[in-house]
Amino acid sequence: MNGTQLNFLLKGFVIAFAIAAPVGPIGVLCIRRTLADGRLTGFFSGLGATTADTCYGAVAAFGLTVIQNALVDLQFWLHVFGGIFLLYLGVRTFFARPAGKEIAVKPNRGLFPAYISTLGLTLTNPATILSFTVIFTGLHLGDTHGDFLSAGLLVVGVFSGLAAWWLTLRGIVGIFRERFTATLMV
Repeated sequence: MNGTQLNFLLKGFVIAFAIAAPVGPIGVLCIRRTLADGRLTGFFSGLGATTADTCYGAVAAFGLTVIQNALVDLQFWLHVFGGIFLLYLGVRTFFARPAGKEIAVKPNRGLFPAYISTLGLTLTNPATILSFTVIFTGLHLGDTHGDFLSAGLLVVGVFSGLAAWWLTLRGIVGIFRERFTATLMV
């Protein structure tokens, strides 16, 4: 691996970490799942978001214009589906009774549903692909000139940066998990 390729890997890591760091609805969902269901469920929720964002990063890195344009064209329906699902989760969360400490230790959902639901929610957010595309274009990272190794390393960097963010968030929330009472969860 030469210096230019290492540069793609590092830039992918930094950019992805920066894109993921602002805590939005998916971050709040992962925080809630970590608090209510444990660190492993929080990790799998974050992994779902990481997978979806990495797919969008790959589209931007490899310059798959056809897929990118299709996602932009479908953004209205993706927003509608994502919005309805977020409303459903919000209402369910609002009316859910916080789990007691004895229940909170064991997850009340499976890990696969936690992964799939955040994967689906994140995939319904085409703003992510636009973020990657704008940043990659602005930094000329999409100009790999057919060098699939550099584009692949950029995607590996994106995945690594996203995973590092979600592990960091999950770890921080996990540290404070035991201090949350049922009243505080409400």
